[in-house]
Amino acid sequence: MIREVRLRVLPFQAADTEKIKQAVARETGDAAERILGMRILKKSIDARQRQVVVNLTVQAFVDELPAEPEFPTVSYGDVSGGKPVVVVGAGPAGLFAALRLIELGMKPIVVERGKNVRDRKRDIARISREQKVDPESNYSFGEGGAGAFSDGKLYTRSKKRGSVEKILQVFCQHGASTNILYDAHPHIGTDRLPRVIENMRNQILRSGGEMHFQTKMTKLVRRGDEVVGIECEDGRQFMGPVILATGHSARDVYHYLYEAKYGVEAKGIAVGVRLEHPSKLIDQIQYHSREGRGKYLPAAEYSFVTQVGGRGVYSFCMCPGGFVVPAASGANQVVVNGMSPSNRGSRWSNSGMVVEVRPEDCAAILNREWNPADALCVMEMQQELERLCYEQAGGTQHAPAQRMGDFVQGRRSADLPESSYTPGVVSVDMHQWMPRFITGRLREAFQVFGKKSKGFLTNEAVLLAVETRTSAPVRILRNAEDLQHVVTRGLFPCGEGAGYAGGIVSAAIDGERCADAAAAVYHQVKA
Repeated sequence: MIREVRLRVLPFQAADTEKIKQAVARETGDAAERILGMRILKKSIDARQRQVVVNLTVQAFVDELPAEPEFPTVSYGDVSGGKPVVVVGAGPAGLFAALRLIELGMKPIVVERGKNVRDRKRDIARISREQKVDPESNYSFGEGGAGAFSDGKLYTRSKKRGSVEKILQVFCQHGASTNILYDAHPHIGTDRLPRVIENMRNQILRSGGEMHFQTKMTKLVRRGDEVVGIECEDGRQFMGPVILATGHSARDVYHYLYEAKYGVEAKGIAVGVRLEHPSKLIDQIQYHSREGRGKYLPAAEYSFVTQVGGRGVYSFCMCPGGFVVPAASGANQVVVNGMSPSNRGSRWSNSGMVVEVRPEDCAAILNREWNPADALCVMEMQQELERLCYEQAGGTQHAPAQRMGDFVQGRRSADLPESSYTPGVVSVDMHQWMPRFITGRLREAFQVFGKKSKGFLTNEAVLLAVETRTSAPVRILRNAEDLQHVVTRGLFPCGEGAGYAGGIVSAAIDGERCADAAAAVYHQVKA
């Protein structure tokens, strides 16, 4: 007999399998020794009251053992003789597109401008150690994309366009912990995600697909009004329908598409700072305890949102027990992002604190009249803010920084607290160089958040600039409802870089959708 039981237990009980079994037995009336197996289906933490509890949905096997595996797996066959589809970019959208193509019997040819995930680590380390950014191998470019070294969070609200459950199962099939299948906010961790990505690559190769690293696409190959392949910087061509999954920082791709008159338009983003607190302080606030998280609770998370002057201001990509990292992808830029290891065990917690920015706001930053036809204006605004940030940092990868209380009071910080940001920080007054329509809204929002959460607004926290890579500044046009009817035949703009996703899971879902569409069109045309 299989029973499904909902429990509310204390954290120390949730950490002990035997105590969970006893709670299930009390709930069902079955003797504990009759429960021969259990699976957690859902897990979440309720910290709204002073007594923190853990909500569990448990599948209990009474008088029988679990017969089915914990999750279904995908069978990947040999597609070495299959019809080729070119996938440009090996981030979440590109990797999941490639795996889905194999499911469908198609041969993925994955072309990635950066290095494999293991070699990327060395180039990323040089950013902190030598203040040097490799424009082709950094936090944005390379196998795994921006997600590989920016936390590995798998939480998404995007559930209408595909199966979140399947995406998580595929991650588990390639080595992720099965706790991502039931945690309310699943997270692989920056330390573990690279190995999962390597396993995905190896599966693509075992199935007869191709992976080409340090291979940069420079143009699309057209035959009449149809895209039939790509041409790369080294002169090589790869032929087939093209899934374009280049990520939100491939500015050269946006320039090329705009100049070649493919359909692109400016898209709103969010801009702001990374806000870093001591993790113990966030634990104390969120868990209502001077002891913080204690022995059995994870590093605490938070989520804030408000409206200031008609614009959304909100926390973004919260990294409990994590680090602030340098995320520039080229010269003369300073960009910050956040990440967490799987144990979320650092002394700091951070999140993006960002303000909604619309294309018409670019005029205030670029000092030119806004033109709705200017598809690259938001991207150019990003670049200008990152350049200004680089100037504030004295031409280094140091992050301009200011204590939170000082920022709200409008004064430059006399000193700065220790930070997880390894390249270093430099004290500045954010209001003096960031656009006032951003800093003014952040100041008001921080006061609102401080009232909602006592202790959050504090000089123990520090702002680090600048957070600009929240999403793509350009949308590559397609019919989002029916991808078989795209704007340009044979081209499937995909994932976060195309403006249709926002995070690892939604990008992966979009990758699968684009693979389905490409396979359907290919068979329709070539059969």
